[in-house]
Amino acid sequence: MRDGFMQVGNARYLKPGDLPDAIAVFPLTGALLLPAGQLPLNIFEPRYLAMLDAALTGNRLIGMVQPALGEHEDKGGEPNLAAVGCLGRITSFAETGDGRYIVSLTGVCRFRLLEEKTTNDPFRIFRIAPFIADLSAANEEEEAVDRAALLTAFKAYLDANKLEADWESVERASNLTLVNSLAMMSPFGPAEKQALLEAPDLKTRAETLIAITEIVLARVFGDSDTVLQ
Repeated sequence: MRDGFMQVGNARYLKPGDLPDAIAVFPLTGALLLPAGQLPLNIFEPRYLAMLDAALTGNRLIGMVQPALGEHEDKGGEPNLAAVGCLGRITSFAETGDGRYIVSLTGVCRFRLLEEKTTNDPFRIFRIAPFIADLSAANEEEEAVDRAALLTAFKAYLDANKLEADWESVERASNLTLVNSLAMMSPFGPAEKQALLEAPDLKTRAETLIAITEIVLARVFGDSDTVLQ
């Protein structure tokens, strides 16, 4: 993220015209990609190998989206999808030699699914409405994050689960990087991941992450207030 635009790999995304009107989507339960975040993927299904091939010869963008909660199927037998996903640019790519691709996606911006396009491709393509505001580096959003409360919740979760963190890296991270990285690596369920994705701004995402963490701690340990102290 640079001031005023999103820099992902060698590409700059500044305005709606820099983004596609339609995108191939990769439905994956529990996967969360957020703007500027990185998501590693192990691709092995034939239709998604074809999707990666098409993306690599095109704009290198695919849409990460979760199946809708409840996983109801549409008339074509495909799973219904959550309304909001995130565009990712392929910023790392490797072939394994056994028919798989190992890739890393870097988040560009969120999008809302519109209608599905009819194509001869084995993967699904949707028209999308990108969240253009995600392309801008909003310093006001970062300043609105209660960093101390977020770190308190994070440390409580680590302590409760006897885990450790690289605190030097945590301290150096910007609020944007910290919030989105913690949200993406959090071991929460699909509904919680979708709530974090759909949070309207960084401050709300941080507050949602804190609230979910407190609920999990209370459920497991009985008293989140004690753990958070």
